Amino acid sequence: MSSILTNNGAMVALQTLKGINSSMAKTQDEISTGKSVATAKDNAAVWAIAKTMESDVSGFKAIGDALSLGESSVAVARTATESVTNLLDQIKTKIVASQGENVDRATLQKDIDAMSGQIKSIMDSAQFNGLNLVNGTQTADVNILSSLDRASDGTVTAAHIAVTPKDLTAIHTAVDGYDVTTSAGAAAALTDIEDQMKASIEAAASFGSVAKRIETQSEFVSKLADTLTSGIGSLIDADMEEVSARLQALQVQQQLGTQSLSIANQAPQALLSLFRG
Repeated sequence: MSSILTNNGAMVALQTLKGINSSMAKTQDEISTGKSVATAKDNAAVWAIAKTMESDVSGFKAIGDALSLGESSVAVARTATESVTNLLDQIKTKIVASQGENVDRATLQKDIDAMSGQIKSIMDSAQFNGLNLVNGTQTADVNILSSLDRASDGTVTAAHIAVTPKDLTAIHTAVDGYDVTTSAGAAAALTDIEDQMKASIEAAASFGSVAKRIETQSEFVSKLADTLTSGIGSLIDADMEEVSARLQALQVQQQLGTQSLSIANQAPQALLSLFRG
């Protein structure tokens, strides 16, 4: 049955054209934003996952800054303890030389005193951003933020790397008390210097171990942030090759839909021929 009041063909063509136009609008949005999921309306589940991951990436960038600060602080302490160890080695050389009888012990003592002053200077200047890990002003462990751990239920906890300060004050006090101007003093200094070198070496090794942990964690956090960023992109970024092909197809469909609607709108005109004599 044909009707001049109800054009079913035109309604079908119009609905089809509306669907094509809607798909084209979405495709153009993907092209302009570069994202297939730009808002929660596009895909609520994927958008929520992506936003959670984005917040984690921001957190890991802050962790990277904290690790860099901690790494610098530990590097200063490690350099200080290594320098003190080198000075102790030189002091040991002077002490060994003082064990002989026909030596200028007064000059050797002056050299030891000078190097003792250098140890004190290194200890006092080995600070970064106000934190000194070797002169005894910092007694508690320093916790460096190293990671954010997200549990399966969404709970987030912070993880830390603990740095234990190493007070070198006792080493300086011992060295400052050496007196190699006498045979007894030289012998006592030779016995004690080994203990001081052992303590200094252990302190340097401790800082070196922590520095390596921080460096490794920093590299991991950086790679993890990159991986998460890549994962976010795979979830919400538009495939531009696919979008381009889809746009061209939709443009053709739009033209055909427009022509189909035009043809359907002309159908009632054909009814006029029924009334011509």
